[in-house]
Parts: sequence; C-alpha cells; structure tokens
Amino acid sequence: MELTFLGTGCGVPDARRGSPALVIRAGKTTVLVDAGPGALRQLAAAGLTYNDLDFLLFTHFHPDHTGDLPAYLFATRYWPGFTRLKPSRIVGPQGLSTLIGHFKSAWSRWVDPLADRVFVEEWPMGVRSVHALENLQVESGPMHHNPESLGYRFTFEGRSLVVTGDTDYGPNLAALAQGADLVVTECSFPEGRKREGHLTPREAGRAAREAGVNHLVLTHFYPETQGHDLMGPLMEEYGGPITLAEDFLKMRLEPPVK
Repeated sequence: MELTFLGTGCGVPDARRGSPALVIRAGKTTVLVDAGPGALRQLAAAGLTYNDLDFLLFTHFHPDHTGDLPAYLFATRYWPGFTRLKPSRIVGPQGLSTLIGHFKSAWSRWVDPLADRVFVEEWPMGVRSVHALENLQVESGPMHHNPESLGYRFTFEGRSLVVTGDTDYGPNLAALAQGADLVVTECSFPEGRKREGHLTPREAGRAAREAGVNHLVLTHFYPETQGHDLMGPLMEEYGGPITLAEDFLKMRLEPPVK
C-alpha cells in the first residue's frame, strides 16, 4: 500500500496544511479518504486526477472532511473530463445519501450522482462491520467524535493500515487499531488545550501503546499545535516510530517478507 497525504490540517485555512484528505493506493485500487476543501486540487498537484479515484471514503460529515464532495460530483458531470469506464463509488456512514441530498437542494442536478457511473453506498454507524473495496478488505468501526463517525482498517497483502479520522481517546480507537502495522490518527491540539472529540499528543501516544501498533502517524493539526512540543509527550507514552505528517508526504507499507 502507498499513502499520500493531501491535507494534514483541519477546517482552519492554513498556508502550510490543506484540509483533511488522504490517498491510498493498493494494487490497482485507489481510495480517497475524506475530501476537505481543496482536496481535488491537492490530488492534481500529487500527480493524480479525479478519474483515478475508484472510491471516495468518508469518516464523518464535518465540512473540513466533505467540502470537496460536491466539487467532485460537479466535476464528474464535465464531459469529456470524466472519462472513467468503471463506475466510482462514494462510501461513508449512514446519512451520506441525506448529505448529498442537501447538496442537491442547493445546486440541483449539477451535483446529482451520474446514473450508472457514480454510486453511493452507506455503511452502518455505531458498530464494527467488514467490507471489500475491490482487493482491499476494510473493517469500519465507530469513533468518538460525531454520531456517524467511522474509522477504517485496511488490509492488503498481509499489511494493515488504520485511518481513524477525527476521534477522541477511548476503547473504540484502541480496538480498531489493535496490532496494526500503521495507524494514521489525529493530533488536533497540544497538551493543555484539550478539546472534546479530539486527541492531544499524549492521548494519541497512549492509544498507540495500548493498541500495540507498529508505527504511529499523526495528522489533522490545528494552528494551535504550531510552536508546541508534540513529540515529547508522545514519546513518553509510545516508544515506536512516530511520523508527524505533512502535505504530500508519501509512505509505503511493503508486503511482509516470506
């Protein structure tokens, strides 16, 4: 699996960090996890196009994670720009179709998913469930953030990747991340500035230690994190490899050596 971080910020506009968006490529399958404002432009800057996206997968419905969903729907209606022969799928928690319905109320047919070319699929919220995105096995599980919030565990060629989206510390986080090779979770605020529904560095490190993850990657940084020591509290809780993600960072999960 290959990961490309398109946006490692939040809903606050920032010259350094785009809004949340992450591309996962596994074999011939390409998944965009969340699509904050500007994600499609970041995608193009990373050398990909919206035609490359087999799946758009959403963790929850806050604007900084869904802002470019109507932009994507609008772009698919541009001919000859949208040239996919295989339909794309927009996937997320229950309520996704209602959200798209609200977009249609505002912009009418211009954001109506194209029949037979763009499909919408909802996964259950509040429970663990297992799905397949072509050659990717995906387990979804509830996260402590919004009522609909889901984190995702991807398994491909013997490796596991967990992407939590926004989340607070709690048992659901550790359960989904248990023993994972790579966990991408948030670190919204520094120590001393805790906000409900989000993680501080110490909490992220504690969750990674309790789950026994092999490598922890942090993203979703609010401007309040700038100039603060994030690594110190992290390393007091978690002794494994830690990466503080930046926009356009690429990472690979190689298959295990047999």
